[in-house]
Amino acid sequence: MHRYSVTDPEPRRCILPFAAEPLQLAGLRRAVKAELAAWGMSALADEAQLITTELASNVIKHVGQGSAATLVLDADADQLRVELHDSSDKEPQRLHPACDEESGRGLQLLAALAATWGTTPTAAGKAVWCELPLTPDETRRRIQRATTVMETYGRAVGSPAARLSHRPALEESATGLVLDLLHWLTAHGLDPDDILDRAQLHFEAEVGTFG
Repeated sequence: MHRYSVTDPEPRRCILPFAAEPLQLAGLRRAVKAELAAWGMSALADEAQLITTELASNVIKHVGQGSAATLVLDADADQLRVELHDSSDKEPQRLHPACDEESGRGLQLLAALAATWGTTPTAAGKAVWCELPLTPDETRRRIQRATTVMETYGRAVGSPAARLSHRPALEESATGLVLDLLHWLTAHGLDPDDILDRAQLHFEAEVGTFG
């Protein structure tokens, strides 16, 4: 894997050409983490590494294992932009989760993590891109944490994450999660009604603040 980094002057850019192979993904994540640390953006490393895994896994599965691809990181004062360039003009496909952590967790996760994302045609194929704000607000942090919990819960009860993009499946899974949590609170001697009331008060206060 070759690495080309431009860190001075601003904006900062890192270009990482790689072969779309499962064994390349760990090294790609390490390179992303190292580059963001050099830029003073370590707070975004976990999200950027997760997005990198998702985008690269999509190339492996839908463009072809071993195909040439390039990861590009661009940073300015407000955000980090992550781009994955490949040689196919096909729109990216939503991935089905698998036990292998390298398989990606679905482009619905990309939408939850990123402020914006999309696909841009290029002369050689396409680029899938997303933008991460350098200072995500508390509402986005809560949504990101909830997305992770819902995906984990969906796997635990046997509901594929792909189904969670449909409203009925979302409602069913969310209801089941809340019901399990109420049982958990009761088993630990806590008052579920009190917890729900407090959560509702906090939610209304935050909606009033951020909305």
